Amino acid sequence: MTESLLVKLIFWAGIGHFILCLSSLFVPKALQWREHLKNLQPLLRQMFWTYAGYILVINFCFGIVSVGGGNELVGHSFLAKSMTLFIALYWLTRIGIQFLYFDRSQAPKGFIYTLGEIGLVSMFASFTVIYFLAFLHTLA
Repeated sequence: MTESLLVKLIFWAGIGHFILCLSSLFVPKALQWREHLKNLQPLLRQMFWTYAGYILVINFCFGIVSVGGGNELVGHSFLAKSMTLFIALYWLTRIGIQFLYFDRSQAPKGFIYTLGEIGLVSMFASFTVIYFLAFLHTLA
């Protein structure tokens, strides 16, 4: 794979991160978080929202780094190796959580939710592949 193609893929993955962040803003309503979390102790509820916020910010920052720093991410520096491997493992872990940990028996049913899950998992998989390819490139 050429370096210029890899930079373009990273750029579009960055755009994908921004899209993911925007779509994530609809998840609390779609999954009725407020209703389901209202019976939690305040500290646990606050921790949940804090973790959700951290994940949103991390994903947004992946977008910033990818859109603005694609050339640097395909470099051969320690930081390029570290970042691309970190992002690839982050998304690979998220895929594992999706299928090995989440109890999806209570997930909303219907075409739109199924389509949404397929879209999300496809994004996670493409992010994993793109950043892992970038990581391999940094080793060459």
